[in-house]
Amino acid sequence: MSLRRRIAAATSVVALAGLLAPAAVAEVEPLAIKQVASGLNQAWAVDFLPDGTPLFTQRNAKSISKLTDGTVVPVQTIDDAVVTAEGGLLGLAVSPDYATDQTVFIYYTSRSDNRIAKLTLGGEPTPIVTGIPRGSQYHHGGRLRFGPDGFLYAGTGDGQVADNAQNDASLGGKVLRVDTDGNAAPGNPGGHKWISKGHRNVQGVTWAGDDLYIADIGPSDVDELNKIEPGGNYGWPTCSGPCNNPAFKNPVKTWPTSTATPSGLAYYQGSLYMASLKGGTFKLTTSGEGGKIYTELGRTRDEVAGPDGQLWVVTPSGIYTADGS
Repeated sequence: MSLRRRIAAATSVVALAGLLAPAAVAEVEPLAIKQVASGLNQAWAVDFLPDGTPLFTQRNAKSISKLTDGTVVPVQTIDDAVVTAEGGLLGLAVSPDYATDQTVFIYYTSRSDNRIAKLTLGGEPTPIVTGIPRGSQYHHGGRLRFGPDGFLYAGTGDGQVADNAQNDASLGGKVLRVDTDGNAAPGNPGGHKWISKGHRNVQGVTWAGDDLYIADIGPSDVDELNKIEPGGNYGWPTCSGPCNNPAFKNPVKTWPTSTATPSGLAYYQGSLYMASLKGGTFKLTTSGEGGKIYTELGRTRDEVAGPDGQLWVVTPSGIYTADGS
């Protein structure tokens, strides 16, 4: 990096609207961020209606809300959701055919399991996938995304039973791929509802073109960024991080859990953006190169490439947009 570029990077700290800490003066370029929602109760996921209206979940409030002209407008509460240390109302995905089917999909913790349901806004949820393991407090997974193939993908956790991740009959520790009725999507290995296994707690799901990437929260040693191959086994709990075993797929990149603890994952303007529950956002190439943008936002929960050309960043208490142009 030239001296002129280093000086520009240093002075650009203020371009993050006062939110960037000095540690961000690095190869990872800062983004100009503005807050669009505040005062939230463990915000978890955001997606968009066809007209660009943002919808988002709040885990502990068990609520779906929308943003209208900068105002948070409550839509409904999911009464069946049960809040634990990591559970509650989690993922949300708007149907790619919303203009005709008016359907939204949610992932939430119930008293007995984690489940995926569909609903029309304001209506009662209809479960389509049940029996996703839940722990007493932790490892619920929860991310929902529609893929470029039109099927619904979900990242699940092992439900605090590590062996679920290797159990083909369990939905825990997997990446699920289902149709809008919750059936196994055509082409899934073995006719299962999942396309990969051996994960611990998947909270990040995105695509770079047709390539699927996930972020997996590890145990006390390393977190992982993985490129998913259908039928792939990613090693947990036999190993975390590189397994160096031909039976398992190695991660693209790992980090100490004290640095990352990843959540949502987005592909935005040619880079992967990975939320970090340890604070900040990772900006990465698809081969895992790059670094962390440290901000005073603290924990970041979700990252989404919005239809408005902005990167949407969800924190537990607020939602922000970042202009990458």
